[in-house]
Amino acid sequence: MGTDYVHGYTAAETRRLADQASTLAELLHGGTQYPAGSRVLEAGCGVGAQTVQLVTRSPGIELVAVDLSEESLTQAKARVAAEAPEARVDWRHTDLHDLPDGDFDHVFVCFVLEHVPDPRATLRNLRARLKPGGTITVIEGDHGSAFFHPHSPAAQANINCLVDLQARAGGDSLIGRRLQPLLTDAGYDDVHAVPRTVYADQTLPHLVDGFTRKTFIAMVDSVRDRALAAGLRTEQEWATGRRDLERSAEPGGTFHYTFFKALGRR
Repeated sequence: MGTDYVHGYTAAETRRLADQASTLAELLHGGTQYPAGSRVLEAGCGVGAQTVQLVTRSPGIELVAVDLSEESLTQAKARVAAEAPEARVDWRHTDLHDLPDGDFDHVFVCFVLEHVPDPRATLRNLRARLKPGGTITVIEGDHGSAFFHPHSPAAQANINCLVDLQARAGGDSLIGRRLQPLLTDAGYDDVHAVPRTVYADQTLPHLVDGFTRKTFIAMVDSVRDRALAAGLRTEQEWATGRRDLERSAEPGGTFHYTFFKALGRR
């Protein structure tokens, strides 16, 4: 199921994922709690930023956390051990296709489908891992929903580099808007999706810092070297766009972004 992770496996990316998870914890996880004793699969746990939220909000679950990156799993284990030491997590360095069929009550997928070349096939594969009546929760962003003030074509061009590079790597950073039809086409029942919107301005400094700067701008920054190497922007063009995007996090600036959260049932 793997593809090239466009943001890279760097210390800066690990910090970004942690900042994102803590800043958006209620926005993304609100309404998602699993009964104690439930067997839950986290598909693509990464560095464990969302894993901590799962095990602290649903104490007593039996969580199986799977990722293709051994390095990410090592970081995830350390994070959960430090922040949720009582959690029961079965860590697996494996592909989702190697998991047993019909074994889980719930599946949780966050910021994974945007990176895979065939998200519909991935969802069908995950459906086979659910017990009859089991549920799936999928959360994805949509970079086309980024609106900011002051408007800047140069800043938008930097964001477009991220969209372009992710597509070249086999992913889709606009996938949030497609979750409902993707889950339906993959065979799930009772599918519904809801937008989860972030809006930040100077009256919301925790979101300006935690989301605008440390999540979104940091995410765009992560592809700078790739964008330059691909000839998508010159160094000067990138610097101009970066400076203009930063203005949305300064007094008088605003930033808007929408995540999508979808649920389905086998």
